[in-house]
Amino acid sequence: MIELKTPSEIEAMKPAGRFVAGILTDLKAMTKVGTNLLEIDDFVRRRIESRKGAESCYVDYAPDFGTGPFAHYICTSVNDAVLHGVPYDYALKDGDLLSLDLAISVDGWVADSAISFVVGEKKDPEDLRLIKCTEEALAAAIDAAQSGNRLGDVSCAVGDVARSYGYPINLEFGGHGVGHIMHGDPHVPNDGKAHHGYKLRPGLVIAIEPWFLKTTDEIYQDPKDGWTLKSSDGSRGAHSEHTIAITDNGPIILTARDE
Repeated sequence: MIELKTPSEIEAMKPAGRFVAGILTDLKAMTKVGTNLLEIDDFVRRRIESRKGAESCYVDYAPDFGTGPFAHYICTSVNDAVLHGVPYDYALKDGDLLSLDLAISVDGWVADSAISFVVGEKKDPEDLRLIKCTEEALAAAIDAAQSGNRLGDVSCAVGDVARSYGYPINLEFGGHGVGHIMHGDPHVPNDGKAHHGYKLRPGLVIAIEPWFLKTTDEIYQDPKDGWTLKSSDGSRGAHSEHTIAITDNGPIILTARDE
């Protein structure tokens, strides 16, 4: 069921958005060649434990698309991994493409956001192009998230940017409603038909999350951890995400980062 938030409830969601945004900003700044994925996970754990009212949305999360409960505080997807990456004992190398996806509840309200960036100085222009595509698709989708528009306008905006770059689009995983839970209605696909679907209303809060792979739209679940989604052909992926609220005065990015 799609739930609409009151203006006061949207205000109550802002601390979670700022908290998630601040952690991702700090992680991007501190992540270097040699940083271990488990260090990143532990950093998030300590930040959550130090914040009154904060709870991880990932620890013990057990949806039907994973194998058993997730046991970490953040998703860390490297290179050909693009979603649901489980942190493990791996020291990042120069040129690795890292995606960080983080959802935290603060005082009962959830915020969800993701960033992708290249570690170190060895930056492949094709990796940077892929990341830029996800960021531009996210910006276009947010621009389309106006009260009175349709959910298809948001999805179509994502798909149009991906097609302009020549990247294939996977529709298995996309954005979603956000509120007291991390994954709620409506589903927000990364492609769709403009002027179709649910009419956007003030109070709707959704996470929009464009993610693309360089040369395929096919993914598989890594059997080693039962969670990490990887490209079927080994090509790299990138992922960008914000939680936004629809209002009469346009969309509010609850997870906006001060960079």
